[in-house]
Parts: sequence; structure tokens; C-alpha cells
Amino acid sequence: MKTISLGTDHAGYHLKEVVKKYLQDKGFQIVDYGAFSNEPVDYADFVIPAAEAVANGEADLGLVFGGSGNGEAIAANKVKGVRCALCWNVKSALLAKEHNNANVIALGGRMVSDAEALKIVDHWLEASFEGGRHLRRIQKVGDYETRQSGES
Repeated sequence: MKTISLGTDHAGYHLKEVVKKYLQDKGFQIVDYGAFSNEPVDYADFVIPAAEAVANGEADLGLVFGGSGNGEAIAANKVKGVRCALCWNVKSALLAKEHNNANVIALGGRMVSDAEALKIVDHWLEASFEGGRHLRRIQKVGDYETRQSGES
């Protein structure tokens, strides 16, 4: 079974806990980087480690949560090797995997209901990357990322 890393701020805490239990009940291994309450915190402190776990292979996939999910997606995408998509509905989750091979998604606890979030997660997990022209496109993004970091 796949390992999934989780990271959130206070605004996404409730949704993280709902999704965490759901995934555990389905047999997924979970690595929870926090936050562990709804007390105000800075999302980067929890989202970046969750994204790094995906980038370094400690987790197969990642889910990050916030109020809107915007800041969390931005933070996760700062980690080399992460392709994080902000998903507010099932269609965006499907395209995130099918076209962008997103290995992390961001969900907004103030934007989606618990039930909708579980549908989003299920569809994302069940979807497959289509490759083809989409592979060429994500490779161009990866090539740019490598040039920016000065690697050869």
C-alpha cells in the first residue's frame, strides 16, 4: 500500500483529520507532519516537510491542506520534484493526475466540504497519468527547474 504524507496549517486541520482517518481506513500508510490542532500556525512549517517526503521518496504521494489551499500549493511547489495541484473539485483532481502527474494535491478546508474532499482524494488516487504530450510538458517544467537550481 502507498505511503501518503500530510501537512496542514490550522485552517486545514479539520479536513486533514477527516482525510487522514479515511485513508487509514482504506489501508494507506500515513506520515502526518502536522499541524496537530487548530491553533494558528504557519503553513510552510508543515507543508514543506510533507512535500519533501514525496520528493525524497519517503512518501509516494502527498496531501496538503489550508483554508483555501493556495498558499499550501505554492509552498509545496517550491520543493524540487514536487508537482502540487490545487484541487477544489473532482475534475481538477482528475486533470491534476492525468495531465500533470501531480504527486501532491492541495485542498482548501474553507472551499470544499468533507464529502467533496473525500471524492477529490479518491479520484486523484485512482487516476493515472496519460503521458504522451503531457509528459513532454512536465519534462519542460522539470528541465527549467534544473536550470534554475544550477544543476546539470
